[in-house]
Amino acid sequence: MRSKENFLDYIPRHNILFPFQENEEGLVEVQIENKGVWNRILQHFANKPRYTYITLEGMGSFIWKNIDGVRTVYEIGQMVKDEYGKDAEPLYERLCPYIQKLHQMRFIVYENKMKKKSDILKA
Repeated sequence: MRSKENFLDYIPRHNILFPFQENEEGLVEVQIENKGVWNRILQHFANKPRYTYITLEGMGSFIWKNIDGVRTVYEIGQMVKDEYGKDAEPLYERLCPYIQKLHQMRFIVYENKMKKKSDILKA
């Protein structure tokens, strides 16, 4: 029998496939390489850039900077609460979907998430 997972116990870390930097305003910019045949054609004929940069807003940049592969989602939430106070509320109702979106976009991975048998077969 599998125990139920608690999302607040997940430990996110940055995906090494997506480099990032901090811009002059202190906001995080995540780099995405424009791959694939169509992107190559557009890069060559339409001067489309090889890389696109996604800039995270203030609180998102704060969250990103505190994702370190050691802290849990709960601990990151407490840091957000300490930094932003009432502006972060409702805290976990906002934080959890935000972190899930980062994961969905593959910008982060979870260090300690239980793997399903189907996930293991895909690897």
